[in-house]
Amino acid sequence: LQLVESGGGLVQPGGSLRLSCEVSGSTLEDYAIGWFRQAPGKEREFVASISWNGDTTNYADSVKGRFTISRDYGKSTVYLQMNNLTSEDTAIYLCAVARGPYSGSSQSNYQYWGRGTQVTVSS
Repeated sequence: LQLVESGGGLVQPGGSLRLSCEVSGSTLEDYAIGWFRQAPGKEREFVASISWNGDTTNYADSVKGRFTISRDYGKSTVYLQMNNLTSEDTAIYLCAVARGPYSGSSQSNYQYWGRGTQVTVSS
């Protein structure tokens, strides 16, 4: 199973980006998907997750109201729409496939990881 993130880049404060996580090599429908991020010198942290059927989403407090996670089963892709970005959002963003249909913020709940895409918020 492979996960490939894309959509990162340089954006000004207050701007938006949409990240994509394309999953191949397995059936995506049975598993929850999560987004995490790791800033320089900091530990990797949970950002958002979405359940296997899309009916349950979870967000870190720091991104609630600004980020939205969604999934497209036909394209085996999960998206992270990020709005009103700040410098605190600068990090490498990684997606991960959970061990089951529902998952939250614990990294131990995830079994496959992508390599990440860089998001830099700067003027």
